[in-house]
Amino acid sequence: MTLIKNLGFQSVCISIFLFSLMTLTRGSHLLSSISLPDASLVLFLIGGIYLKNIRFFIALFLLGLFIDFGAAALDPKLGFCLTKGYWGLIPAYASLWVCGYFLNKQKYLQKLSIFIPYVSIAVVVAFLISTQTYYLFSGRFGSPSLAESLLHGWEYLPQYFLSSFIYIALFWLTQNIIIKNKIFSNLKKFKSL
Repeated sequence: MTLIKNLGFQSVCISIFLFSLMTLTRGSHLLSSISLPDASLVLFLIGGIYLKNIRFFIALFLLGLFIDFGAAALDPKLGFCLTKGYWGLIPAYASLWVCGYFLNKQKYLQKLSIFIPYVSIAVVVAFLISTQTYYLFSGRFGSPSLAESLLHGWEYLPQYFLSSFIYIALFWLTQNIIIKNKIFSNLKKFKSL
């Protein structure tokens, strides 16, 4: 109970939600054939918006790491992305975390005309970082130069962008409903009874 008081009721609820969705949607676990598309990008965006603290970023990244390496230990075919290039996910996810933090701090969450361009840029930045670190450092493509590696991977951008924006649209609609209905403030009142 002390942990909940220290972190805050809302932070604990959001953390449980994010960790649950990461577990259900992470792309390389044993349930991949029946799971939803990977929601990692939007989960880091939401974390940046609501959790802010770097400890939550690290915990969410470690959960993804545990899922990926655990799945690869059980089925080595699922470990194809576990190379030196994998560590590019840290700055890729950080770009979304920082974007979320900025959007919340500037009070841009409800302004769709600002929210969409910022999130779009963050998703493209995350794509570039994750794709290029994989091509440059995975060892699967020889030793390409940065210019050579920039020619590869673009065929994956539409799927990367579309699956991310389906989740982002769901998040945006949901958070607007929550804000308009003041659900968290009602939960706090209920908790104090």
